[in-house]
Amino acid sequence: MAKPVTSFTCQECGATHRKWAGRCDACGAWNSLVEETPLSQGPGRGLGAAKGRTVPLSALSTEEPPPPRAQSGLAEFDRVLGGGLVPGSALLVGGDPGIGKSTLLLQAAAQFAKRGIEAIYISGEEASAQVRMRAQRLGLADAPVRLGAETALRDILTTLDAERPDLAVIDSIQTLWSDTVESAPGSVSQVRAAAHELVTFAKRRGVAVILVGHVTKEGQIAGPRVVEHMVDTVLYFEGERGHQFRILRAVKNRFGPADEIGVFEMTGGGLAEVANPSALFLSERGQPSPGSAVFAGIEGTRPVLTEIQALVAPSTLASPRRTVVGLDSGRVSTILAVLESRCGIPFTGLDVFLNVAGGMRVMEPAADLAIAAALLSAREDSALPAECVSFGEISLSGALRPVAQAENRLKEAQKLGFSQAIIPAPQKIDGAGGMRLDRIADLTGFVGEVFGAG
Repeated sequence: MAKPVTSFTCQECGATHRKWAGRCDACGAWNSLVEETPLSQGPGRGLGAAKGRTVPLSALSTEEPPPPRAQSGLAEFDRVLGGGLVPGSALLVGGDPGIGKSTLLLQAAAQFAKRGIEAIYISGEEASAQVRMRAQRLGLADAPVRLGAETALRDILTTLDAERPDLAVIDSIQTLWSDTVESAPGSVSQVRAAAHELVTFAKRRGVAVILVGHVTKEGQIAGPRVVEHMVDTVLYFEGERGHQFRILRAVKNRFGPADEIGVFEMTGGGLAEVANPSALFLSERGQPSPGSAVFAGIEGTRPVLTEIQALVAPSTLASPRRTVVGLDSGRVSTILAVLESRCGIPFTGLDVFLNVAGGMRVMEPAADLAIAAALLSAREDSALPAECVSFGEISLSGALRPVAQAENRLKEAQKLGFSQAIIPAPQKIDGAGGMRLDRIADLTGFVGEVFGAG
C-alpha cells in the first residue's frame, strides 16, 4: 500500500505545501503552516474494506416541483434571494465591518419570525444583551426571534438539532471553533470545518442557515474559497461609509439569478427598502454640468440608471493621477488609451478622476460609452444634454458593440423622463417607446456628433 502523502496548509491563505516551513511562500505569513491529516484511500482499496452503497440515479427529463419559498416581507431581500428563502439552503453574507450586515439579518430574521417562521439568531461576536439593544433601536423588540451567544460549534449544532428551527442565523463563521480541529478560531481549518458542519446540518435537517462572513482588505470573504463553493448562495453587502445607500448583491445563487441587487437606505431606524433605485441615485442630479453622463445599466434582472461623474484637470506630477471609484480601473485605462489612439484626444499631462454617484459600483462593459462621454465632457468643458442617457461597449478598435436588454434600459430611462439615448449603431431595438435614438458606429463618430470635433 502506498504511503499517504502528508501536506501542510497555511492557516492564513489556505496554500498547501509538501513540507513544513517557517514562512508561507504564498502570503509570507510566519508559523502558519499546520499539518493536515491525509484523507482515507476510499472504499475497495484497503484490505477488507467494505463496499459503498449504490447511488440512486434519475433521468434528466424527470420533473420535480420547484422548491417552496418563504418570504420575509422585505421585498429587496426576497428579490436578491430569487423570490424567497428555500428550506435547507445555506447562505453566506459578506461585507465590510460596520456596513450593516448584522442589522440587515436581524431585521430579516424578525420579519421571517413575524410570518410564522421559527428563527434563531446565534451571535459569536456580541452578547445577547447587545443584540437586544439593537433590536430595541430598530423597533423589533417584540419579534419572536430567539437569541443565543455561543462560539462552540458542537454546542450550536446540538442546540439547533434540539430546537429544529426553520431559520438559523450564525454571526459570524469566523468566530466559531470546533474542538476537532487544532487551530485558532478564524483560521482556514476552523472556518472550513465549521462551514462544512453547518451546511451538512442544513441539508440533513431542512433548516435554512445564514452565515455571516468577514471580508479581507481586498473585499473578498475571509477564509478558504471552498466555503463559497459549499453554500448555495453568496451575498455581498456593499456601500460607502459616506453614503447612506447599501446594496445587497448576489454573486452566486443556486435558486435564482446571480448579480441581482437589492437597494437599502441606512436610516436611524435601521435599513429601509428602496423600491426605485434609479430615482434615488439620480435624485441629487441638478442642472447639466460638464463631466456628467447618465448610464442605463442592468443589475441582475433590474434596470438601474446611475450618474457617472468625471473631472479632468492639468497635472503638476510627472505621472498624472488616475483615481477611479465605483468602476473598473483597468477598463477606464483601456478607454483612455482608445480615445488617445483612435480619436487623437490625448490625456497626457492631465489628472483624471471618475466616480459613480451614490456609492454604486458599476462593472458592466456596457458602461464604456457613458464613461467615455463623461471623460470627453469634462475635458472639453461641455455638458451633455440633460435628457440623454447612453450605453454601449467600446472595442479596442474604437467601434461600439451592442449590449443585452436594451429595451429594458430604454423603458427605465423613459420612465424617469429621459427622451434621448445614444446607443451603438448595430444595436437591435424592438421598440424605443417614443425615445429619440442616436445610433453611433464608433467612438470617432461619437466625438464628432456630440462634441463637434473629429
